[in-house]
Amino acid sequence: MGYHTPVLLKESIEGLQIKPNGDYVDVTFGGGGHSREIIKHLNKGRLLAFDQDDDALLNLIDDKRFLFANHNFRFLKNFLKFNKIEKIDGLLADLGVSSHHFDVPERGFSFRFDGDLDMRMNQSAKISAKNLVNEYKETELAKVFWEYGELKNSRKLARAIVENRENKKIGTIKEFTDVLMPYLPKHAEHKFLAKVFQALRIEVNREMEFLKEMLLQTTDVIKPGGRLVVITYHSLEDRIVKNFIKNGKFKGEVEKDFYGNLKVPFKAVNRKIIVPSESEIQENNRARSAKLRIAERV
Repeated sequence: MGYHTPVLLKESIEGLQIKPNGDYVDVTFGGGGHSREIIKHLNKGRLLAFDQDDDALLNLIDDKRFLFANHNFRFLKNFLKFNKIEKIDGLLADLGVSSHHFDVPERGFSFRFDGDLDMRMNQSAKISAKNLVNEYKETELAKVFWEYGELKNSRKLARAIVENRENKKIGTIKEFTDVLMPYLPKHAEHKFLAKVFQALRIEVNREMEFLKEMLLQTTDVIKPGGRLVVITYHSLEDRIVKNFIKNGKFKGEVEKDFYGNLKVPFKAVNRKIIVPSESEIQENNRARSAKLRIAERV
């Protein structure tokens, strides 16, 4: 299916400290690269993997120790309960988008091709990027581009989209990028478009919202001494993961116990983020922006 080579595979597997009889979760199955490596380290242990994309069904592992949920990882607790797993020994999340998604034109994730303006990870979801572009208010579009793309001219982009869609609905990638053309900075067109498409993709799939939901559930399902291993690719998601590991929450004051000690569910294993080696980046361009954070349940 053209899925990506797993990033930071050795480092993330080592970070899990896999117990042969332990129970583990891979919340971002994709092509199954990380999951296959986890299975190799298990004896009687089990692995539950999540992926809401039907394309991932073609990569399933034929192993009785492997369980699969064709759903978003926000349903972590539900499917652990469904599979009669009370607590787990570790959870891995590789939050990047698969090369597969960028390489299939009809999925609408990449501005390299023309095709439907889609971007849905879950292809049965009702709202696509086309809906957002044609139905969101100008202020809502500006907010998406500002918050998720960190684009300084977010208001101008939103206004241009609203003005253009009054004459004709924007349905394809080319129609959308044509609207953006006057606002692309010279010599940085691709970088700018990448941020625009990232912003739309995050909003369509509610990525930040669901990431927070999943992380909050890890405090209840990971055993003391168990590991939380997360690979991030952009500053927005990395900030969420970093704050959660540090404070156990995403904003507000951290709770303290009777003695004034901070009450946090995890402690960082690697004080300094782990990044890919130069050789891995040369072999796998997707690794360029990857950051690995490892935490242990206290």
